[in-house]
Amino acid sequence: MDDIPLSVLFGTLIFLIILSAFFSGSETGLMTLNRYRLRHLARTRHAGARRAQKLLERPDRLIGLILLGNNFVNILASSLTTVIALRLGGETGIAIGAGLLTLVILIFAEVTPKTLAALHPERVAFPAAFIYGPLLWILHPLVWVVNTIANALLKALGIRQEEGSIDALSQEELRTVVLEAGAMIPKRHQDMLLNIIDLEKVTVEDIMVPRKEITGIDLEDSWDAIVRQISSSQYTRLPVYRDGIDNVIGFVHIRKILPLLMADKLDQETLENLIKEPLFIPENTPLNRQLLNFQRERRRIGLVVDEYGDIQGLATLEDILEEVVGEFTTDPSAAGRDYTPEEDGSYLVNGSASIRELNRSLHMELPVDGPKTLNGMVLEYLEDIPRPGTSLLLSGYPVDIVKTKGNLVKTLRVHTTQRRPVPSPE
Repeated sequence: MDDIPLSVLFGTLIFLIILSAFFSGSETGLMTLNRYRLRHLARTRHAGARRAQKLLERPDRLIGLILLGNNFVNILASSLTTVIALRLGGETGIAIGAGLLTLVILIFAEVTPKTLAALHPERVAFPAAFIYGPLLWILHPLVWVVNTIANALLKALGIRQEEGSIDALSQEELRTVVLEAGAMIPKRHQDMLLNIIDLEKVTVEDIMVPRKEITGIDLEDSWDAIVRQISSSQYTRLPVYRDGIDNVIGFVHIRKILPLLMADKLDQETLENLIKEPLFIPENTPLNRQLLNFQRERRRIGLVVDEYGDIQGLATLEDILEEVVGEFTTDPSAAGRDYTPEEDGSYLVNGSASIRELNRSLHMELPVDGPKTLNGMVLEYLEDIPRPGTSLLLSGYPVDIVKTKGNLVKTLRVHTTQRRPVPSPE
């Protein structure tokens, strides 16, 4: 060592510090790679991504290789610093050299490269993957020994390698990913993705047309009344029943009936032959499952029944799609039928309006885990039938009762812009 020039020793030390920076930075870069983006790039045959993905399949081997190289380099740098310090300052120089080396390694081989790798993991990790592949093959026996001993120690502590974290996201984690996507996903598409994620939280009972609002064909009506109903129907599919929806027979497709009606070939017997048997849907069926059921059965409409088999309402494929993409309709008379804006910023709302639809359309935050309609929410809150002129707060929103009929609240005025803080329960 005494024969080696100091310039060579300093050059070797600088090279070792660069190697240490490489090991430290590449470790952070590889471990902070976005696993989902990595898979996407690997599928597009990105060479660096494919090599990095292969290395990360066995993180214990990769970490063993990096730490083996990093510790070897740092120990060698420490020994070389001792030699240089002895030649320059004797035994007193050893302490000074140790302090300076610690500071240099901390700044140039740890903090700086790791910060850079954390900010730009792909720019660091992908080139490093080309080096680690051959290096792992060369040092495989030594890495295997190190990993075997380390895994044995972990096993003795009751920790198994296969129990490590997995990449699968929970539903709430997936929501966070979508919400934090920012400008990468347009707001409209972001809302649709969130609605898809939440489909399993919503049941057909939440989106069905209530029983009393079902429009259908009663075969006990006169033929002229049936023809008038078919001719003026706003819907493409209608339930057919006798003396009431409880005696439902099935559904008819208006588009199959109108050509026969126009050709004067439609009679009651022909109408009954075109009836398709009904599809019954349990009221607690989640929307994601019912969407698949509609697809499997090749149906677009069904009757919602409770646990006793009584018909509670009607659900369609369009109702489920509206939960994803928002309300859409080709019927101008249907638009805004549940609420009407007033000059003072309030809304006149029908009591039968769906809570979920009001939340979506008026950007309200009414609870959806109770009654399904605004009328039901008012009755549950007051535990009585209110008189016109009654005012109350529903989840902080001022609400005025405008009109009642029998045991129903028909019309309410909702002040959506005057919401007051709701006190949290103690």
